[in-house]
Amino acid sequence: MKKMLVPALVLASVSAAAVPAAAQSYNNRPRYNQNYGGWQSINVRQANLDRRIDVGVRTGQLSRREATRLRGEFNALLRLEANYRRGGLTAWERNDLDRRFDRLSMQIREERRDRDNRRR
Repeated sequence: MKKMLVPALVLASVSAAAVPAAAQSYNNRPRYNQNYGGWQSINVRQANLDRRIDVGVRTGQLSRREATRLRGEFNALLRLEANYRRGGLTAWERNDLDRRFDRLSMQIREERRDRDNRRR
């Protein structure tokens, strides 16, 4: 688990350091999310997805294999976001990230509820 956390933290810190000022203001522009009761920025959504995967592993709702696959998709989204940020986030790129985060959120929800790794 620690081996996976270190690269994710490094990638997150590198992407945060490389953000131009124009993209920072667009990133902080929140998106409405009913599941969390209001508006959220990309950074908050990332933190929530990461936390949900961690909780799923800790409670036994996610197997290590499921968590590894979900973390891989999460890290791919972080890399995509870093690529988008190089030129500043456009509205299309922000919407694309939102759709991808929504899809990953749905996958996490489905994997946590499928009961194929529950202790009986």
